[in-house]
Amino acid sequence: MHAHAIDNLQYIRSAMERAGAFTAVPGVGGIALGLTALAVAALARRMWNGDSWLAAWLGEAVVACLIGVLAAARKSHKAGMPLLSGPGRKFLLGFAPPLLAGALLTVVLFRAGFVAALPGVWMLLYGTGVLCGGAASVKVVPMMGICFMAIGSAALFAPAAWGNAFLAAGFGGLHILFGILITVKYGG
Repeated sequence: MHAHAIDNLQYIRSAMERAGAFTAVPGVGGIALGLTALAVAALARRMWNGDSWLAAWLGEAVVACLIGVLAAARKSHKAGMPLLSGPGRKFLLGFAPPLLAGALLTVVLFRAGFVAALPGVWMLLYGTGVLCGGAASVKVVPMMGICFMAIGSAALFAPAAWGNAFLAAGFGGLHILFGILITVKYGG
């Protein structure tokens, strides 16, 4: 009986250690997200039409979602954990609502002619999602969310012409920086 109880405790301890060391946020995927965002920022900088600019960034959002899901699935598979159980599910439950709010606000702000507010709103809500979703992850993930919120807040009060540069710094630079940190410290 005693040996069986010790085995159970060791199994529980091992499972908790694996869960604590695993982050559903993929570092390599973050680097890829950052690189695609920098490419779109360079392309969108030359667009003077608000419709084309928005289409470029919405296209980037679709590409980013695909990269994020595929990279997270790859990372969870390598860790031997289902993507939507444990940390992955908790991350998604905190991450998705602010993104949905951002999508709805995009439509409203664009229709109202407030395109200049979109970079700040996007990064502020994305950062909120990362912060909330990352609360159940390793500490570098919520820190990334806070950084996105800070850049998004600054973008809201900066001149409209700086919006694309803020998007490049946030979605490009922060993803690359934190992607490297996550890859080095927590694997892929």
